[in-house]
Amino acid sequence: MEAEFEMSRVGELKYFLGFQINQIEDSIFISQSKYAKNIVKKFEMETSKPKRTPFATHVKVTKDETRKFVDISGYKSMIGRLLYLTTSRLHIAHSVGVCARYQADPKDSHLNLVKRIIKYIQVVNLEHVSTDKQVADILTKGLDVNQFEYLSTALGLFVLDK
Repeated sequence: MEAEFEMSRVGELKYFLGFQINQIEDSIFISQSKYAKNIVKKFEMETSKPKRTPFATHVKVTKDETRKFVDISGYKSMIGRLLYLTTSRLHIAHSVGVCARYQADPKDSHLNLVKRIIKYIQVVNLEHVSTDKQVADILTKGLDVNQFEYLSTALGLFVLDK
């Protein structure tokens, strides 16, 4: 990576703002698996059975005036951590966003939904980001003809003849 990017001598980046980063020759693995595990541990759900989906498909989330109140600060803490996790796990963004709507007045039904999302994130996966032939390279790097043609085709660009 030092050949392609300017790097300082403080060592390779391993962990930054909740992201685990593993750099190999031509790729970067980015993961928030440690952060996700810490969420599960903080809210004492390690022994809970993992869920296959973040929300049950038949659940309709409402203001729910009939249920009992829950601790607002605890609910906000859960939502805040999950919102940060959505930066690498977009598949929970909608579910977390729906639960975030009820931060001002959460009920136990909302808390149960948030706990379900936390049970869902127990399954850990790595996100792989290849640094070879990124679409953003067409705007940020000097490219040889082959790389330019590959990326312009990937973007659906075409060149007009004079």
